[in-house]
Amino acid sequence: MSSTHTSNNLEQGLKSRHVTMLSIAGVIGAGLFVGSGHAIAEAGPAVLMAYAAAGALVVLVMRMLAEMAVASPDTGSFSTYADRAIGHWAGFTIGWLYWWFWVLVIPLEANAAATILHAWFPNVAIWAFTLIITLLLTATNLFSVKNYGEFEFWFALIKVIAIIGFIVLGVLAIFGLLPTSQVSGVSHLVDTVGFMPHGMGAVLAAMLTTMFSFMGTEIVTIAAAESKDPGKQISKATNSVIWRIGLFYLVSIFIVVALVPWNDPSLAAVGSYQVVLDRMGIPNAKLIVDLVVLVAVTSCLNSALYTASRMLFSLGKRGDAPAVSKRTNDSGTPYWAVMLSTAAAFLAVFANYVAPAAVFEFLLASSGAIALLVYLVIAVSQLRMRHQRTAKGEKIDFKMWLFPGLTWAVIVFIVAVLGVMLCQEAHRVEILATGLLSVLVVAAGLLVARRRRHEKAGRVVLN
Repeated sequence: MSSTHTSNNLEQGLKSRHVTMLSIAGVIGAGLFVGSGHAIAEAGPAVLMAYAAAGALVVLVMRMLAEMAVASPDTGSFSTYADRAIGHWAGFTIGWLYWWFWVLVIPLEANAAATILHAWFPNVAIWAFTLIITLLLTATNLFSVKNYGEFEFWFALIKVIAIIGFIVLGVLAIFGLLPTSQVSGVSHLVDTVGFMPHGMGAVLAAMLTTMFSFMGTEIVTIAAAESKDPGKQISKATNSVIWRIGLFYLVSIFIVVALVPWNDPSLAAVGSYQVVLDRMGIPNAKLIVDLVVLVAVTSCLNSALYTASRMLFSLGKRGDAPAVSKRTNDSGTPYWAVMLSTAAAFLAVFANYVAPAAVFEFLLASSGAIALLVYLVIAVSQLRMRHQRTAKGEKIDFKMWLFPGLTWAVIVFIVAVLGVMLCQEAHRVEILATGLLSVLVVAAGLLVARRRRHEKAGRVVLN
């Protein structure tokens, strides 16, 4: 079967540089540039502990996912592995929840981009910009995976250059080597009510905020299935996760909390990076940050569309989504999956305008705990798959560290965090919304499985 011109096959059109860049900057969304201000206000300088803990969790989860993905690359990634390791209901549930997560990201990121553009061109309504951006990126996703890879390569490059530039300026300012800067040194780490002003509880709450800004790291295992030599690409990307999180998140957030007092109200209101650039005396700080955020949200939107469509394609291949979603065109793009995902995103936008605010807030809250659920499923799948493969005497090329101890530690940690969320008033709605959504999806999954069994039984009888 040729990989390009079959009716249900994806094209392996992603080049090595595409996958590398996707893995380096796929994580950097508006969450880092805009959301970090809220996390800093919540936990003070101790937000560094929250980023380090969330980052460590992501590194371990990525290592587990990579162990499975190197052995059998698949565009359904962890959903397919959950199907094999835990059971059909688990693969079905996590696949649809993950699709839902990215479908909700599409209107949110499009709205964030449209808001920036509306500030520049006030005569054009925000909804019009949202529509144009979404349609443009849907078009690029429809042509070929090469287009997605190329767009993402340049978006990612701009994000990386921006953050490295920010870090260089920040280091110069800290050491007093930036003549325009009004701020220097690292005294703000401890001089405003200490390093951990609101205690450990606030650090844990901030960790939940930071956790969602890391969501997307796993996209590389989905994308690698559309590249040549996926096993090599996945292991390379996974090995680089540690320095990426260290450099882009920990170092840049360290610069923010070192140069600006954590309780400065403008951090959450304006955005942490813009405030720091202003204090460093960098001209046009707002325009620079707006441009970078515009690129970051467009990149996230691009990836959200890509990821949602590939997950839907994988569910279709397994008979868990409408059969049309597994159809591909001549360039190996699952065009129905792309269009259905965009249509669902437009429905979410429509719901936002038409339905009462409570409905949309519920939908949004449900996306919160999905990140943790995905991580939990990856950990449990890896635990079971390793036992299955060891029992068969298979050679494992890429291994999770300190197995099974570290895998169990991750499982216990995620369950504990979900438990804490359930006890906290602010996060309870997320858990309940996700729980209710999961129950509905599981029920649908069981119905599909039963129908499938009946169809198979019917075929056997007929034969």
